Order: sequence, then structure tokens, then C-alpha cells
Amino acid sequence: MNFNIKLGVQSYSLRKFSVERAFEEISKLDLKYVEVFSGHVPIKMEYIESIKKLCEKYGLKILAHGVNHIPRDETFMKNLFEFAHKLELEVITADPDPDAIDLLDKFVEEYGIAVAIHNHGPGHRYATVESVLKVVSDHSRLIGMCLDTGHLARVNGDVVEAVNKLDGRLISVHLKDVNKEKRDVVLGEGVVNFEGFFKALKERNLINKVVMMIEYEPEPENPIPGIKKSLDYVLALLKQLGIIS
Repeated sequence: MNFNIKLGVQSYSLRKFSVERAFEEISKLDLKYVEVFSGHVPIKMEYIESIKKLCEKYGLKILAHGVNHIPRDETFMKNLFEFAHKLELEVITADPDPDAIDLLDKFVEEYGIAVAIHNHGPGHRYATVESVLKVVSDHSRLIGMCLDTGHLARVNGDVVEAVNKLDGRLISVHLKDVNKEKRDVVLGEGVVNFEGFFKALKERNLINKVVMMIEYEPEPENPIPGIKKSLDYVLALLKQLGIIS
């Protein structure tokens, strides 16, 4: 599929599959980008070469890895960023301890790899856009948010408002939808205003910059139909909005 946006799949959607099977299924969708989680790609240097070979085999590029808890530990951070650098990532999706964020300034600038703080829904320390902005406001512009649209809906947040508030702090997106009962559904079948969301990204010239990953959590034994329906919905909407042809 040939378009100039960073659209792919979070491999957690295929968590019951091996990493190779997950990559194979994503490549069948005619997508070239993926975000991986540690269940598929542990943060260990010895995995890098084999994962790069799988990427080459299936025509995929890993843009992001997460969600990773980041404590205030420079040795841990150094290892994480070295791993991310060798895997040629753009983004580390993260749940950093608040007291770790000042140390991240040094690493994001040194490596040129962004850290995107992921919201995890009701009760989480980063449940809202405001909670993320509060901890990143005085730090590097490479530290921002991975906006999970489904979890945002669970705290009654608005995705259009989120784009406008975050602006340059919006680094990546997990595209999810939920119904009125807050349960995960196929994209386009729930309450998230994706039309307004993509329009806002386009208006703010973020549509080609932000890393966007479909994350379909239901039916882990057989997620392919739900992922495919979600992708078809997103592509149809992007065409309708004139973002892709």
C-alpha cells in the first residue's frame, strides 16, 4: 500500500501468535509499519539481528516498541535507548515514573528517539491528556504522548480536543475504538470520533508525522478479521478526507 503516512499495527493485537506469524499476517495487510511489544521482541541485544531479518523477510519496518515502564535508572535507560537505536526505532512507547522524566531529556536528545507516554484509561497515572502535559511541559519536545484513543474514550476524553491540546507533543497514536459500555470494538463501530480526529491531524500538519498503530485487543486467538475491518475503515475514511488517494 503506497501512502505517505506512518500507519501500521501494534503487534500486541496478535499477542497469541509468534513474532514471525504476527509479521507475516501484518505484511498480508499490505502494510509496512509495525509497533512491537516485549512479548514479541524482548529488550535484549541478542534478539536484534534475528528481528531485523524477519523485518527484511516480510517487508516491515518497526517504528516503535512498547509499552515500556521506565524507572529512574540511568543504566536501564541507556540499555533501552541502545536497543532502540540498534533496532532503528523512532519511538519508545512508555509509562515512565514521573521522577524519571528529567533523566529522559538527555537520552532523547542524544539518540534522537522520541518517548511517547501512553494513557491507560481510568485510574492510570497518565489517564488524561492533561496528566501527560503536566509532566512533559518543561522537557524536551521529543518527550510527548502516545494517545490511545480507546482509553481516552474510557475517561470521556475527546480525541479532537486532545490533538489540539497536545499539538507538537503528540508523537504517536494507538487507534482503538470502544462502544458505549467502554468495551473494545472494531474501529468505526464505537464512539470515537475518528473523522474529526484525522481532520484535526491534517489541519495541524501532523498526519504525516505522527506514528499511528491499529491496536485491536479483542479476539486474541483470531484477531485478523477485526484488524482487517479496522484497517478498511481507516483507509476509507482517509480517502474520504483526501488524506490518501
